[in-house]
This record gives sequence, structure tokens and C-alpha cells, in this order.
Amino acid sequence: MRKKVVLAYSGGLDTTVIIPWLKENYDYDVIAVCVDLGQGSETEGLEQKALSTGAIKYFIEDVKEEFISDYCFPTLKAGAKYEGKYLLGTSIARPLIAKKLVERAKKEGAIAICHGATGKGNDQIRFELTIKALAPYLEIIAPWRIWDIRSREDAIKYLEDRNITPPTKKDDSYSRDRNLWHLSHEGLELEDPSLEPNYNRLLKLTVPPEKAPDKPEYVEIEFEKGNPVKLNGKELTPAGLVSELNEIAGRNGVGIIDILENRFVGMKSHGVYETPAGTVLYEALEQLEHMCLDRQSFAFKQIIAVKFAELAYSGEWETPLREALSAFADKIHEHVTGRVKLKLYKGNIIPAGTESPYSLYNESLASFTTGELYSHKDAEGFINLFGLPLKARALMKENL
Repeated sequence: MRKKVVLAYSGGLDTTVIIPWLKENYDYDVIAVCVDLGQGSETEGLEQKALSTGAIKYFIEDVKEEFISDYCFPTLKAGAKYEGKYLLGTSIARPLIAKKLVERAKKEGAIAICHGATGKGNDQIRFELTIKALAPYLEIIAPWRIWDIRSREDAIKYLEDRNITPPTKKDDSYSRDRNLWHLSHEGLELEDPSLEPNYNRLLKLTVPPEKAPDKPEYVEIEFEKGNPVKLNGKELTPAGLVSELNEIAGRNGVGIIDILENRFVGMKSHGVYETPAGTVLYEALEQLEHMCLDRQSFAFKQIIAVKFAELAYSGEWETPLREALSAFADKIHEHVTGRVKLKLYKGNIIPAGTESPYSLYNESLASFTTGELYSHKDAEGFINLFGLPLKARALMKENL
């Protein structure tokens, strides 16, 4: 019986090349698996393409709801943004893809998993750490670390030499990764950070802010325990809510992120990410957190956000620390429930009202009008005690 390898298959340039390459270089049967995280029309016709290029089986796994509820929303609740900007759309998708590949490999009795991540990128780490955590006995094949192909142009020529039509045009060969949470773009003019990105050609989910409507659009989001549950009064599934919000935010020019980031493998890369719904949800949840979280909880959440982002970015999703940070985020969001209204206008997100049954804001305490809960006289003793170390240090200096 021939050995089997499960391939993470997208139908893009790299994985289209990999099927014939595996057949030419390994004596394995190739099982192509497409994990549908919301790529839309990109999944159409993939079965025929995979089988026609040499795969013996093709499977598609619809994980959109699982992706949003179990990966995107926990990242949102952690407030994680890699290097303060990137909302981790590709980073958190890779562990789920790897998880589904492992499940399929077990069902099919495969001995190996193959991925199309390059030897210069982060995705190879994310795939392989997850595979090692879930099935350490599986062989991992990473063609970009083995073959002689060195560029997208080489890959296109490889297919053309074998009478296989490349899935992309030579003049539009951005490296893109799309799912329901975001769309990433790398390559072409983006490889020169001194150039302005060609947004008219680049963007797919979002319009350039200058092309957004001249009239603002309001959006209302309701949260329960930190999870978005309603959009404009309508209860939706996690994936349904993100999908609808992508449309609303995208047409208002919201969610364009241009970042020169530090890859985990040690180099910098320039990319543009479109994350319309995610950008709005981060802003909305933070507005609600300011209302519902005490000062210490909010401050510590900002600390764990940095670590959570680092773990997600470097592929360490299936780790005790990431799970513990998620548990912390779940705990402090137990009472982060309420409604947030935002105004979207030409790429801007403007707060337009927040309310919660668990609000810690007390108008009587905050008002300049003295209320029963607070006496201005109490401040004197507090300041004296709080400032005692400063006073003691000043007296010491005077006695030197």
C-alpha cells in the first residue's frame, strides 16, 4: 500500500505546484485538504483542480464558525495586536488549519503533512508547532525548504513547463492570504517600503478612505461577556456577524493596516492587511472595557495583550501559556456586556455612545457637583499618605 501525505491545499500558486512536485519527488499518494476559513469564491473549482494535477482525494473543511468563535474572538478579548498594529488574521488561522490537517491525516492513515509555507516566512513555524503539539509522530514536508524553486516566477514557469495553467497573472502576483477575519497582501511594489501602495489595485475588502461615502454610517454592536453577539440589533452567528460587519466597515474605508513588521524568523517584511470588521470590533470592545473593567484589570489586560500577540504570531497557540492568557481574558470579561455605538466615516471610527448594565461609571462620583458618595475633604488625607515617600525623600535630601 502506498504511503499517504495530506497537503494543505489552497489552489494558489504554491500548492498548485506542490502536487506535481510531490508526485515527482515522493512515492506518496497526495490527499488535498482545503480548510475553508472564509476565502469565498477562492474555494470554487478546487476539487477538479486538485484531482487534475495529481491528488487522489480532495476534502474541504468548513471551519468559519470555529475560526471566528474559537480563534478570532479569544484574540479580540485578549486585545492582541502584534507590534501594536497587526490583528493576527493569518497567524491565528494557521493553528486551526494545522489542526484540521492532523485530524484528516489520522482519518486517512497518512504518515505525513505537507504545507506550502516558504522558508523565509512565519507560517512554517505556525503549521509545524501545531502539528508537533497535536501529532508529533507525523512527518512534515516543507517543499520551499527543499526544492530548487526560488521565486514566484520560477513557480509559474514550473507549471507552464508541465502544461498546467498558473492560478495567477504574472503582473498581479501579490502573495495574498484571505479568510473571514482579514486579507493580507505582500509582494510586488510592497517589497519597496519607500513606495506608496497602489490601493486602487490592491484592496479587495475595503475601499480607500477617500472613496468612501461623504456621509457617516452608524453601527451598533452588542457584547455578552466580551463576545460580539448582535449587529445593529440583529442576533447573528460569530461568522455571520463578522461577514456583515466586513461589508459595512469595508465600504467606509475602515480596516487598512500598513505595517513593516518583524517576522519571527529574523527579518522585516512589508505588508498591507485589510481587517474591516476586526478593526471595528477591537475599538468597540475597548470602549465597553473602559466602562466595565476596573483600573487594575484593564491595565493588566494591556500587558497580557502583548504576550498573547507574540504567542499567536510565533505559532505558539497550542501552549499552556496561551490557554492561561485566554482564561484570564475570559475571567475579566465576565461582566463586559453591553452595547456600543460607533460612527464610521472615511476610515475613522468615532465613539457614539456606550451603555452596560455592569457599568462602573457613576455619574454622581464623576460629576463636578458634590454627591453623597464622595467628599472633597477626603482627598487631603489620601494625598498625604500617597505622597509620604516623596516627602520623606525630600527631607532626607535637605539633611545631607
